[in-house]
Amino acid sequence: MQDTVVVDGESGTIEEIRSTYIVVKTWDLRRLIVPLSYFIEQPFENWTRVPTNMLGTIFLYVDYTVPVDRVRERFEALPKANPLWDGVACGLLVTDAKDRTGELRGLVSAKTGDLFNLRCQLREAMMGWLQSEFPESLPRIRAELRT
Repeated sequence: MQDTVVVDGESGTIEEIRSTYIVVKTWDLRRLIVPLSYFIEQPFENWTRVPTNMLGTIFLYVDYTVPVDRVRERFEALPKANPLWDGVACGLLVTDAKDRTGELRGLVSAKTGDLFNLRCQLREAMMGWLQSEFPESLPRIRAELRT
């Protein structure tokens, strides 16, 4: 079994198939008991019917003083050293400019079952790197004092 499915917005793996229901084990260890008729009558996603890779995003919110070229260089180096990365897609773009922060979107690809962990690892590594290399570039609130 071990198919990864999305049923009614909940993702998990098929744990058990019975004559009238299917047990889907979610990422947080809950068990969804889904009537077999659901799988016959409703559309659902099967992420493992054939081996699949997916794209995932990592958003970082930074001060406008951040050197984007350096952040991009660091971000693109991290997946190359991570065994969860499938080698297909990796990049970082500035995707928004809000009133107090810039939004950076990192894009990576991995096998379906590895993508969540890869995204978490990259996000954590980037946060630590920004804290040590460019702490002044982390989001902050500015106030102007007039005398």
